[in-house]
Amino acid sequence: MAFTVVAHYHCAPADAPAVREALLGMREATPAEPANLAYEVHAEIDRPGSFVLYERYTGRAGFEAHKETDHFAELIVRTVFPLLSERTVTFAEVL
Repeated sequence: MAFTVVAHYHCAPADAPAVREALLGMREATPAEPANLAYEVHAEIDRPGSFVLYERYTGRAGFEAHKETDHFAELIVRTVFPLLSERTVTFAEVL
C-alpha cells in the first residue's frame, strides 16, 4: 500500500529563498529513489515563508530509506530544518 507524507514548513520570509532552493533540490534528487512515486513542492500563496510538500512512496520503508539519503541529510537536515520556525508532518496510507 502506498505511503503518503504531507509536510508543512514555515520559516521567516527572509529565509524563504534558501528553503525554496533546498526544497527544489530535493525535488530534483528524490524521484531517482526507487521507492519514490511523487515529490511535489508548493509555496503557500497567502503565507510568505510557508511551504507544503506532498510525497508518495511505495511503502513506509521507502520513506524511511528516503530519510537516509545524502541529499536528505544535506538539503533537509542541515539546510532546511535549522531555518524552520514551524513544521508539521502528516503520514497517511493511500486508499
